[in-house]
Amino acid sequence: MAPQHSPALPALGGRQPSYRERVADALRAALIAGELLPGQVYSAPGLAARFGVSATPVREAMLDLVKEGLVDTVPNKGFRVTAVSERQLDEYTHIRSLIEIPTTVALASGADPVALEALRPVALEIVTSAAAGDLIAYVEADLRFHLGLLALAGNSHLVEVVRDLRRRSRLYGLTALAEAGRLEASAEEHLELLDALLARDEEAVRAVMTRHLGHVRGLWAAH
Repeated sequence: MAPQHSPALPALGGRQPSYRERVADALRAALIAGELLPGQVYSAPGLAARFGVSATPVREAMLDLVKEGLVDTVPNKGFRVTAVSERQLDEYTHIRSLIEIPTTVALASGADPVALEALRPVALEIVTSAAAGDLIAYVEADLRFHLGLLALAGNSHLVEVVRDLRRRSRLYGLTALAEAGRLEASAEEHLELLDALLARDEEAVRAVMTRHLGHVRGLWAAH
């Protein structure tokens, strides 16, 4: 099913964020998914119309993204999405693999099964978003799932490092996967990962995580 290119602002789970935070989260997800293109200049009113919200929170949210280095301001025009080089993507993915794979594998022997099972609704949300071709909801749910999983390791600084790296990633190939009907199969890896963790199967967890992160610099990162 073809992805939605002008989605409504999605509702986010967990702690109730402010409206500005919700707008910023949706804009980050659109940027990561490649729905906001590098080098392109976007005005706050134009983005507001696209997302079905008012211009003020969009402008405020984009200023947050400026501080994060995800966009630059263009005087009297709006905001330009910053480009990410192939080398940067390689570096981000390498760092993520060094952190996420061993941390997630360790959860197979130490995480509370109840806490792991509590992430299943988010994993199912990823699958549902993939089936609907909603790339923004997909990216948001994927972020919540993996950060929620890493949080079970009890290291908040590690979670923030991965959050920043994931925000800087670009998954331009998501559109092609969705249009080819292959995104849902990739989404189901989250359920596979949960099942491996609950089975205390460290080697299966390592295999799924290695494959999952491989997508970032494989098809998912393709322009």
